[in-house]
Amino acid sequence: MPDYPTYLGLHDLTKRVELLKEKLKPCTVCPYHCGTDRFAANTGRCGMGYAPTVSSWSIHHGEEPPISGQRGSGTIFLSGCPLRCAFCQNYPISQLRHGQEMSTDELGDLMLELQNRGAHNLNFVTPTHFVPQIVEALHIAVGRGFHLPIVYNTSGYDDLETLRLLDGIVDIYLPDMKYNDDLLAKRYSGARNYVSVNRRAIEEMYRQVGGLALDEEGIARRGLVVRHLVLPGGISGTREVLQFIAGLSTSIGISLMSQYFPAHRAADYEELQRKLTPQEYDQAIEALDHFKLTNGWIQPLD
Repeated sequence: MPDYPTYLGLHDLTKRVELLKEKLKPCTVCPYHCGTDRFAANTGRCGMGYAPTVSSWSIHHGEEPPISGQRGSGTIFLSGCPLRCAFCQNYPISQLRHGQEMSTDELGDLMLELQNRGAHNLNFVTPTHFVPQIVEALHIAVGRGFHLPIVYNTSGYDDLETLRLLDGIVDIYLPDMKYNDDLLAKRYSGARNYVSVNRRAIEEMYRQVGGLALDEEGIARRGLVVRHLVLPGGISGTREVLQFIAGLSTSIGISLMSQYFPAHRAADYEELQRKLTPQEYDQAIEALDHFKLTNGWIQPLD
């Protein structure tokens, strides 16, 4: 296993930046391939132009234990999102796009600030539509002494070509697997071909970084951790999602989340207007055990 962060061994970060920026006009950064000129307007599927827009940045202690550790994860929340999840718990950031526009130079400074505050890693939340800008900012920050592992904390609805250009740059992938049914993904998240896009993305992430690997202090140094939010009424297709992950590798970290509550536009859908029942989450845990996915975490059901 290579030492981390792996991007420090790359000699082609400049070339990666060039290739990724070519995907901004017309925009093919996310799976929608909306074709917007991101240098000219904020009219793409994500609602964002070129300037990275940051909602907040902080030392975050609420991630999975190997991500947060004792010192916390240096988290940068990016505004906008290619998805339109009806139940999004961060909708002011993702859908209303609250945040502060900044240059890639300023984004690089944020990375260094979080490193100087003692973070274990640098954690980009909802990075999909800003990948070119993130890599450009990383290139700037590395020249100024940045050296933390990179966490790619994503919805899991990612473009395969874009992900391939992140090979050797991202150390830890932290994607969602939201659904096992394209019709439900379209209904609740406005996603096209969600299942195939998501699964190809997960396979590519695993190819790049493998299963979850920890250092001697129990901190994630490299690997794939999949988050799965269990939705009421079986909407999330939990058993099938876990079966797919197990078929890929039982070394993959799994975060089985019970924290669903009706947020944003969930009230528009009768089936989303309630929290999970204990029986629903117990069934999800049973599936986790059935497929021998023991490298992960469950949540208490509040």
